[in-house]
This record gives sequence, structure tokens and C-alpha cells, in this order.
Amino acid sequence: MKRSILPLLCCPVCKGDLIVTVTEGDEEVIREGILHCPICRVDYPVEDGIPDLLPRAPSE
Repeated sequence: MKRSILPLLCCPVCKGDLIVTVTEGDEEVIREGILHCPICRVDYPVEDGIPDLLPRAPSE
């Protein structure tokens, strides 16, 4: 996933901003990581450069 698309992404549930944590990647590409919604308290994984933004139930 290119870092340049981060400003375009939002939480699929509340449409809030996502916070990114990169575990593998470089200045231009995120290969592995987490997109976190602080409002819904839900994590969306980034695996093999692909963000999985399918809605999930909030974590308790």
C-alpha cells in the first residue's frame, strides 16, 4: 500500500481518521502494519501491502 493514499482512507464504520502503525515497509510503501480507528477502537490489518478495511465489531 502506498503511503500517499493514507489521507484518503477512513474508518469504514464511523468515517473517522485512521492511525497507522507500520511493522514492515519503507518511506513510500507499507507492506505490513495496522490501521487503527481511535473512535471505534478497531484495528484493520495491512498484509502484503493490502489494507483489510472490512467493518468489524468494536473490541471490548
